[in-house]
Amino acid sequence: MPITRTITLTVLAMIAFAGNSLLCRAALKHTSIDATSFTAIRLISGAAMLWLLVRMRRTTPGGRGNWPSAIALLIYAAGFSFAYVSLPAATGALLLFGAVQATMIGHGIWSGERLRGLQLLGLALAFTGIVGLLLPGLSAPPLPGSILMLGAGVAWGIYSLRGKTAGDPVSVTAGNFLRAAPISILLGALMLDRTSWDIAGFWYAVSSGALASGIGYALWYSVLPALKATSAATIQLSVPVIAALGGIAFLGEAVSLRLLLASLAILGGIALVILEKQKIPPD
Repeated sequence: MPITRTITLTVLAMIAFAGNSLLCRAALKHTSIDATSFTAIRLISGAAMLWLLVRMRRTTPGGRGNWPSAIALLIYAAGFSFAYVSLPAATGALLLFGAVQATMIGHGIWSGERLRGLQLLGLALAFTGIVGLLLPGLSAPPLPGSILMLGAGVAWGIYSLRGKTAGDPVSVTAGNFLRAAPISILLGALMLDRTSWDIAGFWYAVSSGALASGIGYALWYSVLPALKATSAATIQLSVPVIAALGGIAFLGEAVSLRLLLASLAILGGIALVILEKQKIPPD
């Protein structure tokens, strides 16, 4: 793949990932849509877009998803939406990203990987950043929303780990979205007396599902073969930064000193773990 195309698609994918945070926060802050409805509409529109992309490719599917991954996807999407009822876009993206990477790094340790030197320092730095962000204080994010977003990150980390060897990523993701969407509709029906939405909220959710999720994932998976694993992991460090800039520009959010310091600690610590991993030869 030409380098210019690789860079362009990578940038667009990162903007799409950050866009999920911005669209969800904007919808729940500025429209009357509730978190349950946002989740259901996002998953339905994401499933439709991914199914369409799979059909357009006219390729033999390398996998059709599975129920455990679909449940992890649903937990991620629901936790993500309910967290953004109270969290600013930047804080939510930072907590989500930190939890995703911590889950995947933790799985590596559980599987026998050993952390050494700067990796241990990086892990301690990232953990300190999360604790520092959540400590009580005037600028601390709401604890219930923070816990929900951390749970969403763990679920997405599990989903990502399960998808590593599941076959063609777009086909598998489409299959998982198609499984998760009906469950989200059922949950919405069970909470019908608490649901509400309007046209603006509806289109925010559709944009999140079809564009930021469906097309965003397709772009990312198309460019992954051209990137080293370490490069792909470190590039994703840009997502909370893009979300923070978008929150300032489009949602009028302010970035506190606490969030800035926590971001440096969390993202810097994770970067140390990822980059040092590439340097360590296998045993």
